[in-house]
Amino acid sequence: MVGIGGCGMRGAACVLARLGTCVSGSDRRNFEGLGELVAQGVRVAVGHRAEQVPADADLVVASAAIPDGNTELAAARERGTPVIKYAELLGMLMDERIGIAIAGTHGKSTTTAMCVHIFRVASFDPTFVVGASSAQIGGSAALGSGPHLIVEACEYDRSFLQFRPAFGAILNIERDHFDCYAEFGALVEAFGQFAGQVDGDGLLVCNAQDRWAAVAADQSKARVETFGLTGDADWRAVNLRADRGRYAFDVFYRRMRRMTIELSIAGRHNVDNALAAVALADGAGVPSAAIAEGLATFSGVGRRMSHCGTGRGVTIVDDYAHHPTEIRCTIQAAQRYYAPRRTWVVFQPHQYCRTQHLLDEFADSFGAVDEVVVPDVYDAREHNAANQPVGSAELVERIVQRGVRVRYLPTLEEVTEHVASLITDGDLVLTMGAGDVWKVADGLVARVCGSD
Repeated sequence: MVGIGGCGMRGAACVLARLGTCVSGSDRRNFEGLGELVAQGVRVAVGHRAEQVPADADLVVASAAIPDGNTELAAARERGTPVIKYAELLGMLMDERIGIAIAGTHGKSTTTAMCVHIFRVASFDPTFVVGASSAQIGGSAALGSGPHLIVEACEYDRSFLQFRPAFGAILNIERDHFDCYAEFGALVEAFGQFAGQVDGDGLLVCNAQDRWAAVAADQSKARVETFGLTGDADWRAVNLRADRGRYAFDVFYRRMRRMTIELSIAGRHNVDNALAAVALADGAGVPSAAIAEGLATFSGVGRRMSHCGTGRGVTIVDDYAHHPTEIRCTIQAAQRYYAPRRTWVVFQPHQYCRTQHLLDEFADSFGAVDEVVVPDVYDAREHNAANQPVGSAELVERIVQRGVRVRYLPTLEEVTEHVASLITDGDLVLTMGAGDVWKVADGLVARVCGSD
């Protein structure tokens, strides 16, 4: 498995190992979760070299982030070893089970993990692969004894078109992945293809408040049920009550009240995620009581508004948000939950192309923040930073134009030292991004919590 350090890849590796498959893999650097793989008997090498591909390998699986000219992929092809992408592997696993695939620009990991936890509460014991880790469900993947396979269905590289699930969900559709989709219409079309691949006897769940999700859902041959707060949605959240940003609400299916949900995780966006999970679980036959219990006890996934520590009156929270909509939702949820005196955001842009295409939207995302610090772009696909037209410095210029206090510091080490020297009692620090900005959160925790 080339690029085995990705959350989905290492999750799939664990499932394969538990099935009795001999698994090895490589990644360009050490990664979180390496120890878990080794404990499962997976051999992992750091760096990519042709000789690391076993001579007797039956199959080589590549992460979507691995370039086609990778030396290990070239060695496998030269030997005649089949090479497939990660999503194709998941599609093969799904063909053997009742597939549940959750797609959308935002909320995939959380909603997928919600479904896993609900199914476990109901003793359905699903197999699952999620693109994020959750201590509550035992990591990012597990081999279950039940018939269901629950997966996060990512649109990057059109990966989700490898799935033919019995149950699918489209949470939302926004502009993203500009290196794959030259035009927004192509992205919507891909979601439409995904909708069309849900089994005709199955169920597609769609966000009633998202125009483009509805357009995509029109391509489905399956039964379509919508969710949202609007009166025409099949699954509706009614009588919303908020406590420090955590929501309780009644769920109606058409005109019938089905259950009351009390979420333990904060954020208005998680009401939508929960409604999608309710609709999918109900469609798969999970009892309402188990759905309500599962959502009430669901504690979230890693790097989604994750509390890292509190010391000297400073609260440090880490989040995966790497799109303007996600940034705004997370800031709002964190401020409602923690009610800070002052809010810091350390935002690490993810991918040059995303930063370039959404530059103004990113700049508009920090209006409710007191202090913003931006390090260099994290580019997982190894582009040459010197040749990129837009990066962190340009983003900072746009944020300055919005009247927000912001500073550009290239390295995470510089960021950590800067923030640590200025934070005071009552401050909230949010580290945000899909790269390794969590290292700043860890560094700050070591400083402010270690001294308590």
